[in-house]
Amino acid sequence: MSVEELERYESEQELKLYHEYRDVVGKFKYVVETDRRFYLCNNVDVKARTESGDVFFEVTMNDAWVWDMYRPARRQVKTVKVLTFKDVNVEELSPTDE
Repeated sequence: MSVEELERYESEQELKLYHEYRDVVGKFKYVVETDRRFYLCNNVDVKARTESGDVFFEVTMNDAWVWDMYRPARRQVKTVKVLTFKDVNVEELSPTDE
């Protein structure tokens, strides 16, 4: 695969994700980003946990739309629990974010 083909493929995938996101974003209240995944959800709870001196985050979401960079398809799930040592970004959407 050439560099141009790879860039074209990445652009097509980004555009496809944008269109899908635009179609579903109005159904959700929060955007949650982790190092591997992107979520839209209606309920989110983030707790910092400490174990053996290490801090990690436990993120629980309900009614979520999930985009995972390592899976080909987006999916809607009832409940998601994420444990991560990396940053978690949570934003509350306003009606104008659509």
